[in-house]
Amino acid sequence: MIPKLPVLNMNTKIEIPIQKLNTIEDLKALRTHLKEETLNSNSKRVKICCGTACNANGSKKIIQAFEEESIKRDLNIEAIKTGCQGLCQKGPVMKIEPNGYFYVNASYKNVSEILSKTFSSNRTVRRLLYRESILNDPITLMDDLPFYNKQLRVVLMNNGNIDPCNINHYIAVGGYSALEKVLSSMTPDQVVDEVKRSNLRGRGGAGFPTGIKWEYTKNAPGNIKFVIANGDEGDPGAFMDRSLMEGDPQSILEGMFIAAYSVNARYGFIYVRHEYPLAVKTLAIAIKQAEMLGLLGENILGSGFDFSISIREGAGAFVCGEETALMLSIEGNRGMPRSRPPYPAIEGLWNKPTLINNVETLAQIPYIITKGADYYNAIGTESSKGTKVFALTGKVVNTGLVEVPMGITLKEIIYDIGGGIMNNKKFKAVQAGGPSGGCLSEDHLDLSVDFDSLINVGSMMGSGGLVVMDEDNCMVDIAKFFISFTQRESCGKCPTCRVGTYRMLDILEKITSGNGEEGDIERLERIGNLVKSGSLCGLGQTAPNPVLTTIRYFRDEYEEHIKDKFCRANVCTGLGVYRIDMAECFLCGRCKNACAFESVIETKDTFYIDKDYCTKCKACYLACPIGAVKIGSRVIPWVVPEQCEGCSDCVHACPVQGLKMYESENEGIFIPWMSNPDKCVSCGKCAAVCASAGIVLTTHVEDANKRFLSKKPKGLIQDEEEIKKLRQLATEFESVVLPELKK
Repeated sequence: MIPKLPVLNMNTKIEIPIQKLNTIEDLKALRTHLKEETLNSNSKRVKICCGTACNANGSKKIIQAFEEESIKRDLNIEAIKTGCQGLCQKGPVMKIEPNGYFYVNASYKNVSEILSKTFSSNRTVRRLLYRESILNDPITLMDDLPFYNKQLRVVLMNNGNIDPCNINHYIAVGGYSALEKVLSSMTPDQVVDEVKRSNLRGRGGAGFPTGIKWEYTKNAPGNIKFVIANGDEGDPGAFMDRSLMEGDPQSILEGMFIAAYSVNARYGFIYVRHEYPLAVKTLAIAIKQAEMLGLLGENILGSGFDFSISIREGAGAFVCGEETALMLSIEGNRGMPRSRPPYPAIEGLWNKPTLINNVETLAQIPYIITKGADYYNAIGTESSKGTKVFALTGKVVNTGLVEVPMGITLKEIIYDIGGGIMNNKKFKAVQAGGPSGGCLSEDHLDLSVDFDSLINVGSMMGSGGLVVMDEDNCMVDIAKFFISFTQRESCGKCPTCRVGTYRMLDILEKITSGNGEEGDIERLERIGNLVKSGSLCGLGQTAPNPVLTTIRYFRDEYEEHIKDKFCRANVCTGLGVYRIDMAECFLCGRCKNACAFESVIETKDTFYIDKDYCTKCKACYLACPIGAVKIGSRVIPWVVPEQCEGCSDCVHACPVQGLKMYESENEGIFIPWMSNPDKCVSCGKCAAVCASAGIVLTTHVEDANKRFLSKKPKGLIQDEEEIKKLRQLATEFESVVLPELKK
């Protein structure tokens, strides 16, 4: 019998096994042994997610509590640290075996209750079960959750099921079966042909056919060739590659081995950004374990084939995700894209033929080899086969890691898997493909998620980020955020990218600060197209996508910012008119205390904002506990003489005394009017107190101003100057005229 490899994890030292695997038969025997011993389906165990998100929420404490409590109670329960199980929004999460219970929002404080109820009495801890709302029944099993039952897990099949730091687990669930098949019954040409027939396209963003890239590299002349796994994931909101490297590193190593075998490469590199310490550590352990078993190194399983893998950590530059920049970084140079041809398959790392694939692409390879190209071809659409892993983030109920078949719609991902928009707000947009993708509107919810469909609407698959936005997001501000990211990350080699993204950012900052001008939208479109056509690498060629798609699908928001100086989402500082809705205000005074410019004026029974002093800093808006401070487009009263009853309630309600009663064209009838419309602070109190709808609010400020100034009624009945003159005349009459008359 093959000696069992010691269990290895983050906290134990790596030990050399007694005996390496020397043949394929040795590997088969080890798998048979491990299936019976390691992951017996009847054993009691808890699989606790220890991905980055759950780790941050205390999953390590849960592991420790399980180990300590199990010893105290003399219970034979295995606690397995798994990779990301997907439902990050509800972490830490865990699966209980053999009954299959799935717990969310777990804590180390719940461990004692779980052991007592679930393991000792086979009952669930009801409050730890997933439930959509308090009106819905809790869901007991993981596969019954809406988040999981529309997914198809190929790349993530082992995430959440095995300990990524224990190669025994990977082998026990069928790991390295593809390696067995390749070494025992397939030539390199047959492997390449199988990958070509699967129609697998690269998952790093460009979607280039994987089999064709392998064929180019295989046919390139030279005895020294390299295989590189690209794990440089730098998109904001993306964590697909990180979760795969943390949760199932052996699948990447197996995919790299098959790639190396097919193109006759002897050396491999995994390029990971330094910001992923857990991924780096997990990969290092996986490589060491594979070497210990003889699955990496010299004469692998007696085949005569040699292959070794090293890790290279990147400094975090987004541009190093581009393959030519990545290779320069591995060589120790500054990561800057170079022109192609020659392509890496012909002249790559150290000028040798180099095969570069994304880690998700490589993780698909063992599945394709094991199941066959025909089986894989049955998944997906005509032009996009297989599955895609997405990081679902933003204003969605269930954020997390999802894997779906190509061809699923955006609506299914966001509403069926993601649970819809948070707080029942209105969906506005989804950013697909990270900063290189585009923002798609509600009209695209039924769009098929595949390479070609996304490109046709101005977006792209990218590495797999999906950021969902609701009505509280400003699309101009979103475009500014993404272009600021790509502008910072530009290597500066191409003037169109270096200068063009800077100019686009400058224009967007001007628009979002309330200084936009007519023609700015057209300038953005012109510069964006220049950047796309004049840049060398994919970063520059796709950098304008967020701006161009938001203009294409949300042009009205740009026009509001420029023409009306208004941001409908109340995100952009410096836009809109600030007013206090006195129907909601309860006179707490927090807005006045928060204002550093004394623009919030307090009267006897009201507050209002003096627009002459207001800097639109949003301090009052953020300070108000009940949302009585409103930001909107400017409104002004519009008097309807036919409806006005002349009660003068609006005049008394105006906090700035902007309204006065004038005699109308009909003799003896007086109506409210404004002699100085600029005095209005858009508080709306005049319309609020009017019982006859004789005065309403309008956003047509210019028309109202012209009407007030050009159609002034006959005379003023309540004017301070007139009253002062009348009082003076009355005083003179009483002191001078009246005594004379008495004489």
